[in-house]
Amino acid sequence: MSIEDIKATTGRVMGVDFGEARTGLAVSDAARLLASGIGNIPGGGLEKTAELVVNAAKEQRAVAVVIGLPVNMNGTEGPRAERARRLAELVAQREPTLAIALMDERMTTMAASRFLNETNTRGKKRKGVIDTLSAQIILQNALDRLKQL
Repeated sequence: MSIEDIKATTGRVMGVDFGEARTGLAVSDAARLLASGIGNIPGGGLEKTAELVVNAAKEQRAVAVVIGLPVNMNGTEGPRAERARRLAELVAQREPTLAIALMDERMTTMAASRFLNETNTRGKKRKGVIDTLSAQIILQNALDRLKQL
């Protein structure tokens, strides 16, 4: 489950920012140049989230999924990273044709928050878009990395 697995495929890639309350989603264009946020799916546990991610990937005609891996600033992984890894496994089990990669998501929520501050996005609207924006940043980082491989 690495970015190299996605390099071997052609087509759209979906980005996932997995969270307890909601999970943000983004998708690339077919040429894999640009990531666009497509919304959130509600929280509901690992099994339900995996099912909804697979459904969204099919709907978006994605051939690969990049799931954000919440790594601590010191490089260690905690319980949230374990849950992200488990989500990746469940998605792979449900849809074996999807290439799956985990991408270090350090600083993505901070970058999303900074952008929302700069655009003066507050309150309920902010809650609704921060996960989607984080997924978009995770995916764009992955797309940029793919260009370097």
